[in-house]
Amino acid sequence: MTTSLAPTLPARLSLTPETPLASLLDGAWWPRTRDLAAELPPLVDALEERYGRITRVAVNPTRWPVVPHKVAATGHTVHVGWFTEQDPDKMILLSYTTGRCDLLVIPPGTEPAAAARLMTAAALPGGVLAAGALMSDEAATGRRTRDTRSVEDAWETDGGSVPPPLRHPLVGARMIPLPGNPRR
Repeated sequence: MTTSLAPTLPARLSLTPETPLASLLDGAWWPRTRDLAAELPPLVDALEERYGRITRVAVNPTRWPVVPHKVAATGHTVHVGWFTEQDPDKMILLSYTTGRCDLLVIPPGTEPAAAARLMTAAALPGGVLAAGALMSDEAATGRRTRDTRSVEDAWETDGGSVPPPLRHPLVGARMIPLPGNPRR
């Protein structure tokens, strides 16, 4: 009996361009699931060219239901640790050659437009916002967008887009009085 593994999809990743400007984050990663054992190998492979061999990863366990101690990557093993003091929206990856890479972790169920905004913001050279601040800002942006849409929907469904009916019918430039109206 042969079992075939589903091909792994490439990591959805946005990295800060190489620049002398220091940033709090080195980019953003948008995993497809909360399965760290399945999601880490494509991420580690994608980072290898720029950061060298990733050997350790640190996460906050509040965002990951299972945190494995080791994950098999292409040609080596990545050791995974967890720290409750670490920002839950950030992942730290360590390499012997380059050092450290801090990534914003975008929740898997995030809408594509919101994920795109977060990936862009996290990869800005000289960025001064931490992972938690970026997520809070995006949550506020999402609320404002939803509020604007609901106001527009109420306007359209509440008759706001159609002018109210005229009180008196007009004929040319002359007003025609309605019955029971003493004014002329």
